[in-house]
Amino acid sequence: MYHHSGTVARQTTGPTAGAAPGPTTGVLDAAAPGSDTLVFQRCAWCGTAMYHRLLCPVCRGSDLRTERSAGAGTVRHSTVVHRNTPAARNVSLVELAEGFVVRGRVMGPLIAIHSGDRVRMSTAKDPVRGEPVFRLVDEPYRAWT
Repeated sequence: MYHHSGTVARQTTGPTAGAAPGPTTGVLDAAAPGSDTLVFQRCAWCGTAMYHRLLCPVCRGSDLRTERSAGAGTVRHSTVVHRNTPAARNVSLVELAEGFVVRGRVMGPLIAIHSGDRVRMSTAKDPVRGEPVFRLVDEPYRAWT
């Protein structure tokens, strides 16, 4: 079977030969339910890391390799959501050390979660929302001024 990506054709072999490229070749299946592993994709052409994409956002390549994240990252943005839930909840954008951004929830007091806080993944999938759950690495000791 030949795989065409851009103007380059190369022969593919192995268990994914004949399968469609991208997430359907095991990206979503790599983390079993209940697993504490966060998987992401890395473009084989330009090396860009991304989370659950069909094509690379930089070079539009479709040859995406599945990798496991270490789970360490930094909160890029955090907000409190009051809708569709009986209690307020946190929704954050977390930039992982591998270079991709994922939407998830950070555990802890809502007022203590800020941009720049270091976090570590606690659970790969929230049972209700299906998003990764993170916890703060450092205790939130902030000076009130």
